[in-house]
Amino acid sequence: MSENTHRHFCLNKPYGYLSQFINNKRRKKKLLSALYDFPEGTMAVGRLDVKSEGLLLLTTNGKLSQLIRSRKIEKEYWVEVDGLVSQKEVDQLKKGLEIKIDGKDYLTLPCNAKIIPPPNNSFIAKRQVRDERHGKTSWLSICLVEGKFHQVRKMTAAIGHPTLRLIRYRVGNETLEGLESGEVKRVETFQLTD
Repeated sequence: MSENTHRHFCLNKPYGYLSQFINNKRRKKKLLSALYDFPEGTMAVGRLDVKSEGLLLLTTNGKLSQLIRSRKIEKEYWVEVDGLVSQKEVDQLKKGLEIKIDGKDYLTLPCNAKIIPPPNNSFIAKRQVRDERHGKTSWLSICLVEGKFHQVRKMTAAIGHPTLRLIRYRVGNETLEGLESGEVKRVETFQLTD
């Protein structure tokens, strides 16, 4: 396929969907193909696990997919965590901290992190993760240029605040703005840098 015939999409992946089109394990799982009639050969650029939601880029261009994954494109996550996070704990996230990747110690790269108010945007699905009587929660914005397996979840656990809800808000300059949960937008190209 030439670049002119490739297709690119932005999806606001809902909670509970796998970031794939084929279920090899014959389990009753929700797949991306249930949300939109994607062309053959469409692939996710990076993944969001079944319990995560938010911006997922998709393309029919395997070379572009590899290029995006290999470059240091910043990804912003909005994360609801258990408990009240202190500035000292945010500073730990910012400077990098040790987590386990494939059973080995790994020091995360420095990142941008801050406490944010609970999102109240139309593109964020209203979903209660637990009853308030079980304790307070905090929301964080965490911006990474790397993407290890379950990295954000491991980082928040390392500061003593397990992740309750994980939303990818942004990849480069592409955001969830204007995309309702489950909605797909076709784009000519991805806006990844200024």
